[in-house]
Amino acid sequence: MMRSCLQVCVLGLMMLWVHCKNPSSLSGAYLDGDVNCAIMSSIHSRVINLHKRTKPQPFVCSGFDLTPFMQSLSAIHTIEEINNSTLLPGIKLGYEVCDPCASPTKALQCLEHLLAVNGSLPALTDYTDFRPPIKALLGERYSELSIAIAKFLSLYLVAQISGSSSSPVLSDKLRYPSFMRVIPSDIYQAQALVRLMSHFSWNWVGVVYGDDDYGRAAYQSFMQDSVGKICADFEKVLPHYLDHVDIDKHVKDVAQTIRKSEAKVVLLILKPELVEKLFKEMIQTNTSRIWIASDTWSMNRYLTKMKDINKMGEIFGFSFSMGIAPGFEDYVKNLRPTPGARNDFIEEYKQLRLNCALSPSTCAVDDLLNTVDLREAYRERVAIYAFAHGLRALLKCDENACSGDTNFPPWQLVESIRSVNFTLDGNSYSFDENGDFTDGYDLIMWKENNDERIIEIVGKFLLKNGDVEILNQFQWISNTLSKSKCPESCPPGTAKNQSKISCCYNCVPCGEGNYTDDWDQPECLKCRDGLWSNKGDSKCMPFQEKYLEWTDSYPIALLVATVIGLVLVLTSFIIFYVHRNTVVIKKAHSTMSCFMLLGLTVSFVSVIMFIGRPSDHLCRAQQAVYGLGFTLCVSCILVKAYRTFLAFMAFDPDRQHTLKNLYKPLINLVLLTGGQGIILLFWLVFKSPFPDLKWPGTGMVKYVVCDEGSIVGFVVMHGYIALLAFICFFLAFKGRKVPHDFNETGVIIFSMLIHLFIWLCFIPIYIDRNKTDQRHIVQASAILASNYGIMFCHFLPKCYIVLWELSENSRALIMSRLARRIKDDTANANINVVNEAGRTTPDSGISCHGVGASVIEISIVSKGPSSTTKIMDMFGTDRGLINPTLSHHAKLGQRHSIQ
Repeated sequence: MMRSCLQVCVLGLMMLWVHCKNPSSLSGAYLDGDVNCAIMSSIHSRVINLHKRTKPQPFVCSGFDLTPFMQSLSAIHTIEEINNSTLLPGIKLGYEVCDPCASPTKALQCLEHLLAVNGSLPALTDYTDFRPPIKALLGERYSELSIAIAKFLSLYLVAQISGSSSSPVLSDKLRYPSFMRVIPSDIYQAQALVRLMSHFSWNWVGVVYGDDDYGRAAYQSFMQDSVGKICADFEKVLPHYLDHVDIDKHVKDVAQTIRKSEAKVVLLILKPELVEKLFKEMIQTNTSRIWIASDTWSMNRYLTKMKDINKMGEIFGFSFSMGIAPGFEDYVKNLRPTPGARNDFIEEYKQLRLNCALSPSTCAVDDLLNTVDLREAYRERVAIYAFAHGLRALLKCDENACSGDTNFPPWQLVESIRSVNFTLDGNSYSFDENGDFTDGYDLIMWKENNDERIIEIVGKFLLKNGDVEILNQFQWISNTLSKSKCPESCPPGTAKNQSKISCCYNCVPCGEGNYTDDWDQPECLKCRDGLWSNKGDSKCMPFQEKYLEWTDSYPIALLVATVIGLVLVLTSFIIFYVHRNTVVIKKAHSTMSCFMLLGLTVSFVSVIMFIGRPSDHLCRAQQAVYGLGFTLCVSCILVKAYRTFLAFMAFDPDRQHTLKNLYKPLINLVLLTGGQGIILLFWLVFKSPFPDLKWPGTGMVKYVVCDEGSIVGFVVMHGYIALLAFICFFLAFKGRKVPHDFNETGVIIFSMLIHLFIWLCFIPIYIDRNKTDQRHIVQASAILASNYGIMFCHFLPKCYIVLWELSENSRALIMSRLARRIKDDTANANINVVNEAGRTTPDSGISCHGVGASVIEISIVSKGPSSTTKIMDMFGTDRGLINPTLSHHAKLGQRHSIQ
């Protein structure tokens, strides 16, 4: 009986010892050691109905996640490797794995369990001597959980080492003094992302991030680093704590935003579960983009095997520096707990694999190796070695033993770990002042491989360089990727006109005198002195000089017109000279006509001076030659008009005598032309024309033209000619009622009107400074038009009469026509026409005799109404038949001669 009781007591003690040594169900894996570390890994991806909790009931987790499971196995394998090495001689490392199920609330429950002493967590005023069963903590994967854990552990200063949490806020040692990580901060990941986008010329992107501490922090870091370089077309957030219906609704909304956006690049800062849902939605609508993965899912092998993953487009991302732990692949293939250890997660994994609940498409023995990249679990190996080297320093270990106390307060290990500098697998590792590693990232690309993707390292981002480097064998990538810019690059010759969105701008062509010689320039540069550019030019060039060259089309046209005009002048002179004794061309008129032809010749010659590169002498000659030549011509016309005016206008005898004394043809000609000469002399002496480069203010051409020197001189010269032309017009207009068979007033009126009209049209063109290049062309054309107006009005008709009507130009025929008109038009007047022999011809039978006589006399012997006026109206001056002294109001009984 006594023996049975003893056996029962021993059995009870054994059960009690086992109960005390084994952790509660919160720990999914456990191995006792001399120094224990906690491993916190979200092997399950969510807590069921977390957002619907109304009372503190136990957490129920679901969603077995192979990646953190693999990472926990890597940590366990590394601990077992260290235990079998001489790194910590005589010291056995233990571990306890707690699954927070990706929930910060459950993570705190894990901490409470891991730090409990004798089943409870003491509340002390001084934790200096607080000695919990775990001396350090490895994890967590997600920054959101690491932040919650680090805040809690800062009370006890328990060392926390993460291999995945990259949130920048965790570098704050004031708030998280005991947190360390074997990866860079997301500050550098944000820089890497910005440099990646800049490397491929992407500045117009979309951003989708998770509604957790990690997602918000990573998003904010990216936006801060991308200011002025990258702009977001849209920024969408996806909650990770809602049930399936609500998550799907948000995912559909994000997918629709992506489809509507013109951005070709989308950055996803999400957990793999949300990425999977979003990709499924995009695949359904055949939406292809360039996807940039954050470190949380860039290495997720399960996503690479999604159905129709190749329809998604290119996928890039950054991963932390990776490697493969020696012997780890064999450990995973022969997966079983170490003797003396417990691992419920391995049993759960095997059961799920047996039921094909992990990957329905394949239930192979190596399902874990197919789904998760072994390289992704390498950082847990580095973290465990950092913990072990810190422990070695704290326990003062050598090659044979460790002299330190293994039951130390955890805070003593913090500084020891932060100070480590060790080599692992050929690489050196150490923490910076913020407790972060600063090595860099691997640039990865999801390359198509049949119906799935494989992950390849195509480049690197090293923190010391601060730039993305593409490996040589993958340089072709840059040429195959789509552009995502707002807008496309601005070519040389344009500059960016910034819009309200910093990355969006309009490509505005550079104005004249400005340029850009490279792509995407923020502003245009000014040309140096002596150089210029057209609108939108990419460089400045010297001005081109332009003038009327002899080989240009318009100067050739001017020359042809000038030569034709000179030929007409010469022809008219020859005809006038040959027929100088005819009645139409008489000595008195031929003198004026010759001077007119001389003036026209000089005026035509002045047109030639407008062709060629202007010089000082040529500029002076242009205006002077034209001014004198055309003034001489108009002066001759004025003398003719004055003669007609005197012959047919009614004046009292005294005034008529005075006006007749002013009619001195040659003297009048010299005085009128001399007035223009004086004007030209003053102009040329005081401020003469000179060659100048005129720029209309636009274009690359400067026109070499003759500057007028003094605008007053230019205006007075042309105004003087216009005044003479107007006087000619006025005098001819007063005598316009003379019968046209004998009247020259009509051609004077018409030719002067042509001249005045042409030069009135010239004035606005000359005044318009924007038409500098047309001034010399218009002036030369105006000169030609004026010259031709006089030629066609004054000379060609007379030449026609002389050549083609010469048979009708005999004196007998002219007298006969005069007699017929007198007989028809003077019924109320008693008129006698007296011939040279003195015979009077009665008006009832008027006849003209004496062919060849030089004078015919008209005698008015009786009064009749308007008889004198009618007689005088019969005789014009166009054929030179009337004596200029004949008064329009001749008195009765007087005789008047008609030459």
